[in-house]
Amino acid sequence: MSDKINGNGNPSDTLRIGVFICDCGSNIAGHLDCKAVTEFAATLPGVVYAKENLYTCSESGVAEIQKAIKENNLNRVVVASCSPRTHQPLFASSCAQAGLNSYLFEMVNIRDQCSWVHMGKREEATAKAKDLVRMGVAKSTFLEPQQEIEADIIPRVLVIGGGVAGLSAVESLAGMGLEAVLVERETELGGLLRQLNRLAPEGDSALDRISAIIEKVTSLSNVTIYTGSELEEVGGYIGNFEMTITHKDGGKSQEKVGCIVVATGAVPFQPVGMYGYDGKTVITQLELEEQLKKGTFNAKDVVMIQCVGSRSPERQYCSRICCMTAVKNALLIKEQNPDAEVHILYRDIQMYGAEKEQMLWDARSKEVRFDVYKVDQPPVVENGRVRFFQSLMGETIEIPADLVVLSTPLIAREDAPNLSQLMRISIDQYGFFLEAHVKLRPLDFATDGIFVCGSAHYPATVEESRSQGLGAAARVATILFKDKLVISAIVAEINPETCVGCKGCMEMCPYEAIRYVPEENICEVNKILCKGCGACAATCPSQSALLKGFNPQQLLSQIRAA
Repeated sequence: MSDKINGNGNPSDTLRIGVFICDCGSNIAGHLDCKAVTEFAATLPGVVYAKENLYTCSESGVAEIQKAIKENNLNRVVVASCSPRTHQPLFASSCAQAGLNSYLFEMVNIRDQCSWVHMGKREEATAKAKDLVRMGVAKSTFLEPQQEIEADIIPRVLVIGGGVAGLSAVESLAGMGLEAVLVERETELGGLLRQLNRLAPEGDSALDRISAIIEKVTSLSNVTIYTGSELEEVGGYIGNFEMTITHKDGGKSQEKVGCIVVATGAVPFQPVGMYGYDGKTVITQLELEEQLKKGTFNAKDVVMIQCVGSRSPERQYCSRICCMTAVKNALLIKEQNPDAEVHILYRDIQMYGAEKEQMLWDARSKEVRFDVYKVDQPPVVENGRVRFFQSLMGETIEIPADLVVLSTPLIAREDAPNLSQLMRISIDQYGFFLEAHVKLRPLDFATDGIFVCGSAHYPATVEESRSQGLGAAARVATILFKDKLVISAIVAEINPETCVGCKGCMEMCPYEAIRYVPEENICEVNKILCKGCGACAATCPSQSALLKGFNPQQLLSQIRAA
């Protein structure tokens, strides 16, 4: 291996590589010999500094890297620790603060790929860690400084959906001084909250709660609202989206925004053909809410059946809010008529949170009956009675019921797949939108600049939807309050001199970041849309497509080192 820097425009500079081995407490050091790996790293070509740290990602660990760069004139840095997905940005930015181009940093994963998968095999794990470090150092030899990509930003936001989540996002965005465009397919704002009675656990009016938010949002001068409208076309990329909005009167509007928030919500499942559902003597919780709100409820013997249409082969998920809704409405019935008999038949009770748990105990104290039914022996509703097998007592029980209430789940909207394709965002098997990462990016989509909140993501309570709406607005602010959009330089590029215009890369690109230029019979990459997945580089028959930071020279150096 050469001890000269290759491909950075300054071949006369000698390689000065610094290697930092992280113990990660006992995550790594508990399963391999970090001291031995550090001593080995110091013997590798080009390495002039090697250091073992207890926690490299700590403040002292980062300071150690920056100090070593300055004192040892390092022009490459390799950190062997945990996952690059979580810590690469921290270490790369730390190098940049010390004056080293952040793209001259390489990270080696000796936790997930070594210590965690070779627990109890200390010698083998240590040997593999040495191999991984040697490969990382080999690649760092051929790293090249890069310049991050900059693009202009349109400081406006599109919010799709005028329920509590969407309205909360608009309220927060407008309060920060950003322009917001709200698109709602219905003729009125408010979503499902317009149909609800009272909210748990406070018991305040759902209509009053949502009306206050609507009043505030509609009074804001930097908010444009389109009701009775839907999104028809979306183009562009983060910072520069272009869309066409169609209205029910046939008109269309063109809008340009920097970010998009998806808050389309969900709809209640209609249990047609289940438990004798007829909308009169057998109704849903939403229909019970309407009766309670209008004052038309007058039943004395009420039986509520949980998990109707959910936790089944068709919909295996728990809707999360059904138990809370049933308990809330049972309490309201007992409040209206203390002599009413209310039975709740359930499989499991999901009352997460201290306040909701207290609602359950309050309901029991007011003589709301709770009975378990077996999945393979669901309740039977007929002739004004509900019959079920009580597994705890081992006998069949029959309850009189002049009203049966079915607790059904929230399900994704029918048009969710269309919106998914329109915006290149993912949905799960049930039609709910999928976040980029459940822990690291819970409100982001994999497509940059687009965010999700509320029940479009999964069945959520009012407070969760509002919190997520505010959270999505905060995520948007991290982008739109910048003067320029700065994007990683690790993107694909296509050599126009060797490209033959076969369009194979276009078929492979999952982000539609490549377009064909017929005048020149070549393909070219939109670097803003490119996410650096490397699919084009791996399939290009003429080897015209390359991924920066992962060119053949860099990858082959790792293979040779291995």
